[in-house]
Amino acid sequence: MVPVLLCVLNGGLWARAAETPFRPPAVPLVTFDPYLSIWSEADHLTDANTRHWTRREQALASLVRIDGKTFRLMGAEPRNAPPLPQLSVQVFPTRTLYEFAGAGVHIRLTFMTAALPHDLDVFSRPLSYVTWDVTSEDGATHDVSIYASVSSELAVNQPNQPVVWSREQAGPLTALRAGTKAQPILGSSGDNHRIDWGYAYAAALTQDSQSVVGANDDLLAGFVQAGFLPGIDDSQMPRAADDRTPVLAFVFRLHAVGSKPQERQLIIAYDEIDAIKYYGTNLVPYWRRNGMSPEELLQTAASDYPSLEKRCAKFDHDLMEDLTRVGGAEYAQICALAYRECAAACGLAADANGQPLYFTKENTSNGDIATVDVIYPMDPIWILLSPTLAKATLEPIFAYAASPHWKFPNAPHDLGTYPLVFGRDDGGEGMPVEESGNMLILSDAIAHDDGNADFVAPWWPQLTQWADYLTKYGLDPENQLCTDDFMGHLAHNANLSIKAILGLAAYGDLCRMRGDTTDAKKFSDMARFDAKHWMQVAADDNHYRLAFDKPGTWSQKYNLVWDRILGLDVFPRSVARKEIKFYKSVMQPYGLPLDSRTRLTKTDWSIWTATLASHRAGFESFISPIYDYLDHTTVRDPVSDSYVTDTLRKGGFHARPVVGGFYIKMLTNHRIWKKWASGDETKPANWAPLPAR
Repeated sequence: MVPVLLCVLNGGLWARAAETPFRPPAVPLVTFDPYLSIWSEADHLTDANTRHWTRREQALASLVRIDGKTFRLMGAEPRNAPPLPQLSVQVFPTRTLYEFAGAGVHIRLTFMTAALPHDLDVFSRPLSYVTWDVTSEDGATHDVSIYASVSSELAVNQPNQPVVWSREQAGPLTALRAGTKAQPILGSSGDNHRIDWGYAYAAALTQDSQSVVGANDDLLAGFVQAGFLPGIDDSQMPRAADDRTPVLAFVFRLHAVGSKPQERQLIIAYDEIDAIKYYGTNLVPYWRRNGMSPEELLQTAASDYPSLEKRCAKFDHDLMEDLTRVGGAEYAQICALAYRECAAACGLAADANGQPLYFTKENTSNGDIATVDVIYPMDPIWILLSPTLAKATLEPIFAYAASPHWKFPNAPHDLGTYPLVFGRDDGGEGMPVEESGNMLILSDAIAHDDGNADFVAPWWPQLTQWADYLTKYGLDPENQLCTDDFMGHLAHNANLSIKAILGLAAYGDLCRMRGDTTDAKKFSDMARFDAKHWMQVAADDNHYRLAFDKPGTWSQKYNLVWDRILGLDVFPRSVARKEIKFYKSVMQPYGLPLDSRTRLTKTDWSIWTATLASHRAGFESFISPIYDYLDHTTVRDPVSDSYVTDTLRKGGFHARPVVGGFYIKMLTNHRIWKKWASGDETKPANWAPLPAR
């Protein structure tokens, strides 16, 4: 690996020196949503087969044949083909770059998902590009061919499900597809669940490739021995995905490879057909809202690639520069991983008006959809980069809360189990203060994006109701859950009280934007009065308590971060300074525990807490232990947002949208915040969501 972060941009190099090369715990390859999310959980791409974030194998394979000898580039099979030496791996917000060299040839293998947040037409395309750039590095000319395959495992929940496959022509592309025979569209839900409806696609230019659908082991062996594929598709279908695993395979024959790079490309896509069941109505994926077919999707993706390659490189370059400027090189690398993971943990659908609705999934916790205390930690990334997506996360919550089915004075907790939205008439899963504060704070942050409160105008009665609820119950919360529900119920929760106080201040700020000076002053004054009371009852020597009635305890006060970001100025800066100073005394080797009851941390909250530091060096002192954990942990999952801070051998929640909250530090630099938010190209003028039921 090279000890530097590199980003190719128009032939030049942008670099930020790092003391040592970063080793991601898992490397994002083909990432789009909770169903199309494939990672390499190894140091080298050839050490293990690729996997879905649920750890179920979904094999992508690549071999290269150089002057008659075959090497592996991706995947652990076949073992009789040695790996081509891997030089480096680098992860950026939209791309992963691998470098290989051996047998006189250099290969750059790039995985690109054009998740450009300012262009939802592109962002919503359910596909990734896999690109091989091959050159000679010894001055000689080489005979090179490349094998690539996509397993039918991508289209099943269980490996014994029968699959079918077909060949299609999409303009200049040959497209192979595979899916279950049963096609139970939106017929199931859950956490440890993979899609078993719709179709996985692999597509490449017909003129550049040979293609076939066949048994995985047979095709790998055939390429190793002869360098080409059989000419006839496997006809023994349907059969189970684990019965001589059918794969969608391509071979690319390169002309004599010399010093001039030669490029070949495979597009891996997934057509879900329908994305979300919304109170009994199937919503189409956002890319399908105007009737685009899979064949049109693939053709458009192929023709757009040259421009998208440049746009993604520039996006990566600019975002990494700003991340580094604000938080340092280690922070930038963590956030690059978080971008891919966050975007791949949500589904983007279109409502009846063709407008975007963005649904989170609680991966590795319980599979809930549109969970408010998951949206709350996630949304800093979209408040920064795509106000439209931030709004699209809140819209379904507001619509449900305004329906006759929600009869509670507080905000809801979630809307069902991904991908099924059915509403939960349960009072908010025991988190009434948590979710009400979350909705008020996020609404104010979005209003800061817009410079007005127009977005929340249709939902003003709900916001007012939640503010009234917090007025009565927020200052000293009763025995209830907060977002850290795995820690159990807790009364008099000091951090939860901060959320309620800032929620009231946020409501007052929204009143100000609406021209209601009377209520603006009322709620602002109330929040400041409550903050003074909080400082008295939470005080515990050199820090503030976990709970008002528990002396000798402490907790991360991560909710305090919004006071500065939104300019609410409710708490004196001395509160944050005191907490930051104290946290340094209880820091563990791999981060700051959540509170005095545990060694467990929440990575998202730790970065929010780090953002309370008044100086860059203080912020980086919280980031470095997190970076070290990710760099050295033996748990090879996508970025974990929970782990134990004194060991490298335990993981926790992972592949979750909450890692979008890592971007909250960027919101403290208002110039950078406004620069990115103002670039949002997709701004629906009037939000008109589906009725709740």
